[in-house]
Amino acid sequence: MQLSIIILNYNVRYFLEQCVLSVQEATVGIDAEIIVVDNNSSDESVLMTQEKFPEVTLIQNKENFGFPKGNNIGFRQAKGKYICILNPDTVVAEDTFTKILAFAERQPNLGIVGCKLIDGTGNFLPESKRGIPTPWVAFTKIFGLYKIFPKTKLFNQYYAQDLSENQTGKVDILVGAFMFLESKLYQDLNGFDENCFMYADDIDLSYRALQKGKSNFYFHETTVLHYKGESTIKDEKYMKRFQEAMNFFYEKHFKKSWFFSFFIQIGIWFFSFVKMFQGKVKENPLPESYILCSENANLSEKLASILENKVSFLDLKKEKMVNSCLILKGKKTEIILDNQYVSFKKCINLIETLKDKNITFKIFPKRTAFIIGSNSRNGRGEIRKIE
Repeated sequence: MQLSIIILNYNVRYFLEQCVLSVQEATVGIDAEIIVVDNNSSDESVLMTQEKFPEVTLIQNKENFGFPKGNNIGFRQAKGKYICILNPDTVVAEDTFTKILAFAERQPNLGIVGCKLIDGTGNFLPESKRGIPTPWVAFTKIFGLYKIFPKTKLFNQYYAQDLSENQTGKVDILVGAFMFLESKLYQDLNGFDENCFMYADDIDLSYRALQKGKSNFYFHETTVLHYKGESTIKDEKYMKRFQEAMNFFYEKHFKKSWFFSFFIQIGIWFFSFVKMFQGKVKENPLPESYILCSENANLSEKLASILENKVSFLDLKKEKMVNSCLILKGKKTEIILDNQYVSFKKCINLIETLKDKNITFKIFPKRTAFIIGSNSRNGRGEIRKIE
């Protein structure tokens, strides 16, 4: 088998459904398997997977084992030459795996490959590529020096800013939302370190791949939508785990000293404060108008009754979607993309192309009864059922 995609899920039933649908589209023609590991969700994630995706390998954990152990459990069932660790709150394009597989096969000393990630509003997620968070690199992040001197190597290493978001190249650290690597390497690394519950695990795995002399890559030629933060509510427990994760990485890989420990503690407090602030999402005003991009005119009437607002219909048989939607910039508009007629790749491209603070996006995944999206990278996402 060529590829195993491991999706660790926790209480994001609708995002999981959309994710699996996109992965199925992206693995057509590839000898691949999908493994969903559920970390004891209390929603209907397990039932949905059993009923809608009987061909998917489903592993039901009896408790929430966290990110590292959950993925390691999934890996033990994987049969592919390559594996992809994938968040359930992601959407991949139809050609994502084809492109990354071809890229991986060309690399003589392959470590981990990450790709370009955007959030639900179309903005690039800078954590798609990062440097090793040494004390100095952490210092430049904490005090915002990477923003002041984005082109100076001394200050721009945290987000690997020497490499453009639209440029493929070697990087040190990749994000756990999308990590592609050979199964043999994952095995050699003993997978994620289960002593870390979550949040530093991807940094640690990336760093250990480098220590084995492997080359990690950021691959820009495919874009994946990541509704960041869907699996995690940013509460006090989150802050505690975030602090523990930072302590875990530094204590594991760097020589301890009084000054170092003090500096890192200051950094942890700062990051925790920022995360807490980001977690308080302001309520977005309702859109002034809705536009459905589809070939099904009857759907716009159905959506209008659910959304309690008029839904304009953009007939994809007659009009060019991008050109028609570009004129909307500046208006508080929500664009609903009917995945029955708009591929996942086109959905991602459109969201990235039309990103604007006044435009929000929802996808109506094929063979589902809901529209889904996120208006903020710090929000929990929005789901509307269509019955």
